[in-house]
Amino acid sequence: MASEGTPNNAALLWPYVLPFLAYVGVASIPESWGVGREANYALRIVATGAALAWSWRQTAPLRGPHAPAGSVAVGLAAGLLGTVLWVILKAPFYESGGEAWSPTAFWLRVAASGTLVPVFEELLFRGYVLGLVVQWDRARRAGSRVPFAVAFERESVNELEPGAWTPWAVVISTILFASGHQTGEWPAALAYGLLMAALWIGRRDLLSCVVAHATTNVALGLWVRQTGNWTLW
Repeated sequence: MASEGTPNNAALLWPYVLPFLAYVGVASIPESWGVGREANYALRIVATGAALAWSWRQTAPLRGPHAPAGSVAVGLAAGLLGTVLWVILKAPFYESGGEAWSPTAFWLRVAASGTLVPVFEELLFRGYVLGLVVQWDRARRAGSRVPFAVAFERESVNELEPGAWTPWAVVISTILFASGHQTGEWPAALAYGLLMAALWIGRRDLLSCVVAHATTNVALGLWVRQTGNWTLW
């Protein structure tokens, strides 16, 4: 049960979800409204940054029981591995080439995907979703008749022990993570979600996941720009 004074998962829903919604909401603005690619990414940075600033003190810490320097090193290595996985698994579903992005749009996307996106996606999918499913699964196995109500209304993912997981938690959080991507990216996103879950379990912190995610996003952008395979971005 959540400690007295600690927000339960129902109260934590918005702090974890709002940055994701802010980013996706701005991304959904059609160019026909006069918002070009450059302006759209600038708006994403402002809106998502504001949402993260509001929610920051309400979400779980990124650090875990191990030294941050080790988590950064592990995250960098996992991020480069994730880049290779992403390219290999996505390439069969897309033709090579594609229209190049303008330098301004490119660097704005790199800035957003290398800073904000890894933070809010890892907090949401490996922090909130995976943690909530762990607490639901534990309540279910303990014989609760309403395991989701117990997990949502009486527990707090902010108090979950670092690295906690169950098979259901890994599967559901990975599927939800992949569902936020384009259909042709699903194999890559599923593999990547499993990689991030493995980092959470093995390293027992979100910092390694955030660093890995940021490394992959930046490395992928630089690889695409260097090779001209813009459809893989």
